[in-house]
Amino acid sequence: MSEPFRYRLRVRYSECDAQHVVFNARYGDYVDLAMTEFMRALGRDYDALLARGLDNQVVKLTLEWKASARFDDVLEIQVKPLSLGNTSFSLEFLILNAESQQLLCRAESVYVMMTTEPFEKTRVPDDLRAALQEGAVGKVCDQSG
Repeated sequence: MSEPFRYRLRVRYSECDAQHVVFNARYGDYVDLAMTEFMRALGRDYDALLARGLDNQVVKLTLEWKASARFDDVLEIQVKPLSLGNTSFSLEFLILNAESQQLLCRAESVYVMMTTEPFEKTRVPDDLRAALQEGAVGKVCDQSG
């Protein structure tokens, strides 16, 4: 995949800790925001998924910090699919400083497809599987202002 999906946001003051850098837990929020926009870019937004009686559940999230983000930095989060199983899929997130392109954090998240009623594991639908394999190449969602 030559140009992954990219999500941009600006670091807000309330996301920073006493050391004036982004608090570690906020990176999980950034991953969740990027995943939501990635799915929307695939044409599979969360409300549409729920309307089909489906949901996805995070079962694993790993974060590897490389450098700090600070208040008012614009972050670029690149999202690409890593693997597709029968009932799960995983995504990679590269969180970069948008200006310098310095890698700040690498994250990997594993999601399991669930039915909403009853709440149990189910297969990744064929249309979602095809969309994930395509990966929203080159699409950008910019919420950095």
